[in-house]
Amino acid sequence: MKYDIMSSVETGRLLLRSMRLEDAKAIHAYQSLPEIAQYQYWEPRSLEEVEAKVAEWAEMRRLDGEGTLAFAVETRADRKLIGDVSLRVTSVEARQGTFGFSLHPACQGRGYATEACRVLLKIGFEDLKLHRIFACCDARNTASWRVMERLGMRREAHFKEHALFKGGWDEEFYYAILEDEWRRQAAGS
Repeated sequence: MKYDIMSSVETGRLLLRSMRLEDAKAIHAYQSLPEIAQYQYWEPRSLEEVEAKVAEWAEMRRLDGEGTLAFAVETRADRKLIGDVSLRVTSVEARQGTFGFSLHPACQGRGYATEACRVLLKIGFEDLKLHRIFACCDARNTASWRVMERLGMRREAHFKEHALFKGGWDEEFYYAILEDEWRRQAAGS
């Protein structure tokens, strides 16, 4: 399972590319917001924290086995960074992976997350030969689980009060899609 982010991946409206250190300011613009951090395992991040994270993500451009690929998401029209997405191989032996995404609130509700995550599914199933890709989110994060449903993923689990999260019991939804399900879906579109 090898992959290199050698060049950008284009969709109709987006460009997914490897992270660069100079992306920190644009990423800080949304990762510093409480509404973005509320469903994350971190609190709103300072610029210094984002700079450290982006330095890590900038190294996540090559995969050889288990690990993570991190992508900056830009709009093609104006090359403005609007978010980030990642694809992680969790098990080479079982050919399993997961993905995550985060967009600036000003860019949410336009289908960008769905469009970017379709690229991750394609890379996961076509390039990395994964068998199953899953994702999870806080059950209150309606926008996130709706993205997963638009991607053709099915809800596999609803964990109630399974962990203390930011001072209270959380609930999580787990979604997944198998390679053959994704191929059937891709062939129909």
